Amino acid sequence: MWEVTIQHKGLRAYRVVRGSTQKEAELKAALQRAKWDERWNSLLVKQKKTDLLRSNKETAGSLTEEIQEQVTALETLLESSLQQPPLSWECLKDRSVFKENPPIKPTPPVMPQEPEENQFLPLITPLDRVFSGLRRKKEAIAANNLASAKEKWSEYCASIDANFQTEMLSYSKQLSAWEQGRARHESAIKEQHAHIDQLKNEFAEGDVKAVEFFCSEVLNHSSYPDNFPQDSTVSFNQSNRVLVVDFELPNQSALPKIKEVKYVAVRNQLQKIPMPETWMKRTYDDVLYQVALRTLHELFVADESSIVKSIVFNGWVRSIDKATGIDTHGCILSVQAEREEFLQINLSQVEPKACFRKLKGVASSKLTELAPIRPILTINKEDPRFVDAYAVAETLDDRTNLAAMDWMDFENLIREIFEKEFSKNGGEVKITQASRDGGVDAIAFDPDPIRGGKIIIQAKRYTNVVGVAAVRDLFGTVHNEGANKGILVTTSTYGPDAYEFAKGKPLTLLSGNELLGLLAAHGHKAKIDLQEAKLLSKLSIE
Repeated sequence: MWEVTIQHKGLRAYRVVRGSTQKEAELKAALQRAKWDERWNSLLVKQKKTDLLRSNKETAGSLTEEIQEQVTALETLLESSLQQPPLSWECLKDRSVFKENPPIKPTPPVMPQEPEENQFLPLITPLDRVFSGLRRKKEAIAANNLASAKEKWSEYCASIDANFQTEMLSYSKQLSAWEQGRARHESAIKEQHAHIDQLKNEFAEGDVKAVEFFCSEVLNHSSYPDNFPQDSTVSFNQSNRVLVVDFELPNQSALPKIKEVKYVAVRNQLQKIPMPETWMKRTYDDVLYQVALRTLHELFVADESSIVKSIVFNGWVRSIDKATGIDTHGCILSVQAEREEFLQINLSQVEPKACFRKLKGVASSKLTELAPIRPILTINKEDPRFVDAYAVAETLDDRTNLAAMDWMDFENLIREIFEKEFSKNGGEVKITQASRDGGVDAIAFDPDPIRGGKIIIQAKRYTNVVGVAAVRDLFGTVHNEGANKGILVTTSTYGPDAYEFAKGKPLTLLSGNELLGLLAAHGHKAKIDLQEAKLLSKLSIE
């Protein structure tokens, strides 16, 4: 799994977003940041509104109005969802524009007019006409002045032009950087859109990761009050098309404890009127049943391809056990709904609890008691086939014949050497229960965004050529396990039909020589002597 840690200082929110690939994790992180920003902006607006209040009377009225809005929001959780359009794949596409403004192009300078001869004509008097020397002297001075003025004008124009060229060069660099930034933004948008389109196509084919991603986003985009947990986990079973949702429900502290705020003029004080206990209990039950039905509705209507056939909703609550003072986390309601049956229900006119019971949901009679119940179906977070492994590689030397090794030791060796290989990228390898049935021997979980995912590893300690049947079995296992790739390792070699079948498929075939090379790459020596292994096998039978 790929993880991205995100936080929002204003909301003091923190979350570790996980995805099977880097792109998926970053996409989820970006969507969550956008949701946090929207919530933060909403809080800022509310705070600004509060700051504008000028008197206790206005404050009392405003607080009471805010409480009434909270109550209305709680009472219409289901109704408000029915009025919202379902989340679509297009809604998940980043539509942001490149916000940086382009640099301003410098304006060409206006050059001063070149000095002209008539501006420097000498003043010729009658006396100058009589004495030609005086006239020539004045004319010479005027010519020098004109030449000097033109020289200064030329230097000034050159200086202005040089400054302009410097500004243009700077502008050119800024424009190039801006265009590159815009190109990167547009490329990222295009890439993100392509990724969403790919996920959409995979979703239509029932791909597990795509279904879980989209359903998670449906729940993340569902708007609830700020003090609700707003956290959930989904798991999709491709074979029976059942989606299991573990949903964090609010505890009773999420309900408003104040019914009204009155301004007492005599004392110039605000008086808080508490909510009746009967309202608190009735509303809490009603809110949780609404959340369950609302979640089922949002998931079913967003799934336009009808990939999800059935949904199991498990509602979990974190609270403090009043008897022990210890934090508890229990499932207090669970319900399973089939698509066709649920979509025929007119949710706009149902009573939430009665509808929940009609769907044969399981819950205690009073949800306020937070009595835990057994979920109808739970998310399988750990494969029960995994067993403890043991180290083998350190016992090897150049005398160890892998083809004659105990078959359990051989499977553990394969797990160990691949764990060393995948650990470079933070991956892990788990061995499954020994069965000798040619099924799954080990499962690798590689977080690498390119080659990673779930990888099935099968180990065949054979002395004969491995035929196409074993490769077909591996390909079937990869498909049934929903894995990304399969690796078949043997002490022997493969026939041409095996290589032909594996061509173009997500399968890797490692022969005995390649296995020895892999061991050597991790500092271990061994040998493979098929004839010796056959002889030892024959002697053991006799």
